[in-house]
Amino acid sequence: MTLACANPVRKSIILDFMTDLDRFFSEVRALVDGELDMLLPSSDVEPTRLYEAIRWSVFGEGKRFRPALVFAAGREFGAPDDELLHTSAAVEMIHTYSLIHDDLPAMDDDDLRRGRSTAHKKFDEATAILAGDALQAMAFETIAGDESLAVELRLRLVAELSVAAGQMVAGQQLDLEAEGKALDVSDIEHIHRGKTGALIRFAVRAGGMIAGANKTEFETLTQFGEKLGLLFQITDDILDVTSTSEELGKTAGKDSASQKATYPEVLGLSRSKELVRDVEADTLAILANLDRDTTILADVCRYVSSRTN
Repeated sequence: MTLACANPVRKSIILDFMTDLDRFFSEVRALVDGELDMLLPSSDVEPTRLYEAIRWSVFGEGKRFRPALVFAAGREFGAPDDELLHTSAAVEMIHTYSLIHDDLPAMDDDDLRRGRSTAHKKFDEATAILAGDALQAMAFETIAGDESLAVELRLRLVAELSVAAGQMVAGQQLDLEAEGKALDVSDIEHIHRGKTGALIRFAVRAGGMIAGANKTEFETLTQFGEKLGLLFQITDDILDVTSTSEELGKTAGKDSASQKATYPEVLGLSRSKELVRDVEADTLAILANLDRDTTILADVCRYVSSRTN
């Protein structure tokens, strides 16, 4: 990742925290990928084409951003890694299922995801649909079968993930219906509070749930997750305009070509970048309310906003 920054002091600070954060992302990716490798059927199990498609989609490029949020929140409230693994893997399963389905011809009709061909291009449309369906089912099975957690906590996690997944789907529907229409910022935020924000919010909340955060702490984590989801979407919209397909690992300029409702489309690129700075400040201010070492979560927030520098 190349960080262009006119202020050399700010650039140095960004690079310092990125070094620590890159180590964190790499560690989480190794842990979660190892867990996913054990949880997902191997590609020589029947039906082999289905499991090949699942593994192709899951093990592409990516930082495992949403699983990393489970770990960041969980660790900062004292949860051991082994209690975070299954839920983190389940979050990645839900996220990957959503990407597979989003890329389908009936949805966003994309050929590139995570730096390589989408599932429906690599295999076929029917297999891609079934791969997404299977991953969604496996996600709930993964949490329900996690014997490192109390049964009551597993039920709560499954219930909350169900709600988040439903909100994500509703957001996708609203996003499709908004194509080619003139929307304002509040309309866009409403769409992405579900489509993008719901799973990010759940990941942060899940870490807190597993770690046993108290009611006040949990409410603060929820507010942080809400704002972080908004920050992620604004920067994602900007990157679609300013980055290449190679840099993104998916087709650049797709939002504009599909007449999507995006922040740059409504606010312009310059104001959208200003909004990133404003939302970053708000998100970090929320963390300041926690009497904890929130270094990792703060660095994740700064990482998200730094993607547009």
